[in-house]
Amino acid sequence: MILAQKKITVKPETTQGEVIVLPPVQVRRRTPRLNRHLRDVAQRIIPALLGLGLLVVAWQLAAINSKGFPTPLSTLDSALTLFADPFYNDGPNDMGIGWNVLASLQRVAIGFGLAALVGIPLGFLIGRFVFFSRMFTPLIALLRPVSPLAWLPIGLLLFQKAEPASSWTIFICSIWPMVINTAEGVKRIPADYLNVARVLQLSEWTVLRRILFPAVLPAVLTGVRLSIGIAWLVIVAAEMLTGGAGIGFWIWNEWNNLNVENILIAIVIIGVVGLLLEQGLMLIARRFSWQDK
Repeated sequence: MILAQKKITVKPETTQGEVIVLPPVQVRRRTPRLNRHLRDVAQRIIPALLGLGLLVVAWQLAAINSKGFPTPLSTLDSALTLFADPFYNDGPNDMGIGWNVLASLQRVAIGFGLAALVGIPLGFLIGRFVFFSRMFTPLIALLRPVSPLAWLPIGLLLFQKAEPASSWTIFICSIWPMVINTAEGVKRIPADYLNVARVLQLSEWTVLRRILFPAVLPAVLTGVRLSIGIAWLVIVAAEMLTGGAGIGFWIWNEWNNLNVENILIAIVIIGVVGLLLEQGLMLIARRFSWQDK
């Protein structure tokens, strides 16, 4: 018997469709690169201009309430006259502001260079060898807090001249940041680096040249940047006491002549030169810093 197969058809249930309403999508428009650049520049410049404007306002108020204190406009007029010929030379006590700044930079270069030649190798020795660390750490802790100008009479006594005494003061004050930062950088080198060098039986010179120096270079440059700021800060005070050509002596001479406008101009020049020195060393530090790469 052949069973007849019945074709069973299932009718799908008709369900009413639901409409899902999606939230509107906000399409973010790309800001042109030029607009982003201008916005970043404006965010940097506008606060700086506001700070300078606040300084000028405070300056004007001080000039109004203080007898003999110059106004910003009178100081600007004196600056235009001063920078019209910054490199004139009418004698040892009458030179343009340009020659005085160069004289101060020369003293800073001598003292700072000698401090780098002594301080950086000394920092490597202190950080690398426990014996040198125990030898020099108490001396550094004792001498580092001494005021910079306290070293000036010692320099005058040793050298019997004002010119080497100023460079000596720069040397003794700017050496400490380089020593401390270099030593700390050496101490923070991972032990694995030195263990590999010990396994490979590398010489001490090879360890210094291939392992220590590349790893410690960012710390060394940080110490150098701090030292140059201290050196430029100290030279102004040292030149006020020793005399001769230099921005510090020039400020003292202008005070004796009651040229307060020129003193304010010199303060701005000192700040600008110090800022340029520090920013230049910061650029070099970023160039050789492996942490920023």
